Amino acid sequence: MLKKITLLFLLITSIFSCEKTLKDADIIVSKSIDVSGGEFIKNSNIEFDFRDMHYRALRKNGKFQFERRFTEETSKHVDSIAQITDNLSNKGFTRLVNSFPITIHDSMAVKYSASVNSVHYFSVLPYGLDGKAVNKTYEGTSKLKGKEYFKIKVTFNEDGGGEDFEDVFMYWINTKTFKVEYLAYSYNEDDGLGLRFREAYNERYIQGIRFVDYNNYKPKTNDIRLEKLDILFEQDELELLSKIELENVLVTK
Repeated sequence: MLKKITLLFLLITSIFSCEKTLKDADIIVSKSIDVSGGEFIKNSNIEFDFRDMHYRALRKNGKFQFERRFTEETSKHVDSIAQITDNLSNKGFTRLVNSFPITIHDSMAVKYSASVNSVHYFSVLPYGLDGKAVNKTYEGTSKLKGKEYFKIKVTFNEDGGGEDFEDVFMYWINTKTFKVEYLAYSYNEDDGLGLRFREAYNERYIQGIRFVDYNNYKPKTNDIRLEKLDILFEQDELELLSKIELENVLVTK
């Protein structure tokens, strides 16, 4: 009799533990980071090209250096091309023009920093969603193209959340593979709230790290809730705005 009671207790405990796992946003995101190569990203050198710019990310034991390199005309009247290198690290932001550091106004440094960080941030998602300034909420499940997904809402604390800490994200994580296959976010524009929905494609693993490209959609109007963008996507009510493609990806350790 005691043996039966013990087995029943273990079964009940297992069921409740499983239920908690399936509804715990932190656990779901942690698993997603793992299957996407989070352990390899921690100490890595990642390079890629995106929209005529070259990006490089060095990560080692919590320290990071995000780089962006591109060329730019320096004068409308003289055929002169400058090599611009933007560097964002734990120490702050710097800009080099033809290898020489220049002084950047604080407001522009913040703008450039956010631009550099944004590309590197999206390139290795969901890596980074376990940060101290990240708040995750389980929003249930939904189906997209016949597959079931966990819906995870992500917000950021002002302290440590970056310039765009008010942005709100939604992630659709496959319930079987724990991979992020769709994401959406809202952000503040000069004329109001902006909304985007991204569909991942062209998945490839390089040195154990998952990379994807995205179809980037927008709703026809912005007077809808972020959480409902998946419904509009299913109804083919989103407009394809652009494609987010990482080219010539190289990973070294």
